[in-house]
Amino acid sequence: MAQLTELKKRFVEQFGGDVSSITAFQAPGRVNLIGEHTDYNGGAVFPAALTFGTTLLIAPREDRRLGFASTNFPAEKEVSLDEVAFNEEDDWANYPKGIVWELKQRGIELSRGYNFLYHGEIPNGSGLSSSASIEVVTAYALLTLEGKPTDTVQIALWSQHAENEFIGVKCGIMDQFAVANGRKDHAIHLDCDTLKYELVPFRSGDYKLVIGNTNKRRGLVDSKYNERRSQCEQAVLDLRAAFPELTLLGQLTLQQFEDNAHLIADETVRRRARHVVEEIDRVGRSIEVLNKDDLAAFGQLMNASHDSLRDLYEVTGEELDAMVDAARSVPGVLGSRMTGAGFGGCTVSLVHQDSVERFISEVGEKYEAATGLKPAFYVCDIGDGVGELKGEA
Repeated sequence: MAQLTELKKRFVEQFGGDVSSITAFQAPGRVNLIGEHTDYNGGAVFPAALTFGTTLLIAPREDRRLGFASTNFPAEKEVSLDEVAFNEEDDWANYPKGIVWELKQRGIELSRGYNFLYHGEIPNGSGLSSSASIEVVTAYALLTLEGKPTDTVQIALWSQHAENEFIGVKCGIMDQFAVANGRKDHAIHLDCDTLKYELVPFRSGDYKLVIGNTNKRRGLVDSKYNERRSQCEQAVLDLRAAFPELTLLGQLTLQQFEDNAHLIADETVRRRARHVVEEIDRVGRSIEVLNKDDLAAFGQLMNASHDSLRDLYEVTGEELDAMVDAARSVPGVLGSRMTGAGFGGCTVSLVHQDSVERFISEVGEKYEAATGLKPAFYVCDIGDGVGELKGEA
């Protein structure tokens, strides 16, 4: 992370004022270890917060204006606190604006304007939840400075609602929840229907999580994401012939689905639903094997997850498949899968520490040969969720 001293200097250059008025906050990115496209279906997911993410420096203003700047993008934006609305030209600044809008919907009117400087360490469009990180850190910072409670489960829900309604992306709760509630060296077993969750120790021993960025940009709004959601909703409608009260695929057991899959008229819709129900089952089995420290079995479940996302849900694409295929060919890799919504973005692999350098070299070479794109790799640790930054670190 860039030194806070440097960021504070940048803040003063950008907005003026005094360093003493600046407060710093941080929210991580997230990686989902298994359980993909299950969140909006009311199923279980298994994400973890990362040790890198978004740093926010914020200071109050004397007027009712909001000033937004970023070390990652040249564009600066300033809007009236009383006229916060989505504007396509505002690009990334719509995410923090969405949080201001959301807080107002919840009866929390800001008492003054603020200046915001964001420093993101999450590659934009990588699928590691840069948008959720911005949303959650903004909500946490504003609630803190306005003297309001900072309930991290509530912050996750409000951030998701802002992305759904203000940005127009019908994302599930997983990204915001992991960013808000992560804990170092733990993954989160989250039931997305009830929001019940448990922190599960992730004892990886001699194995490292390596995230591979395909550098194939993906945007949820322009992707097939909303189409997949509507297909899952159609599957629920068809299955109501057997389960009249059914509202989400996640409410079915695998056996219930197997016994009634024939009720789903469209074969493509049936495949989408099969992925979801089987993937939820894989999350449950993952917790079981990790509680026994059986990393090899977890790796096999990661592989099965990717294959299902490729064959049944069809959200991987050429780049993700090429990277996963290359990863699985390296000795010392227990499992590899796409992570995030798909259509580009990242993979996550469980790699023996002695094989990490070879992994990065060989997978990078094979991937570039197959796609013409140069990938990036991050050897990751699991970190904490959103919070205030102290000191000069």
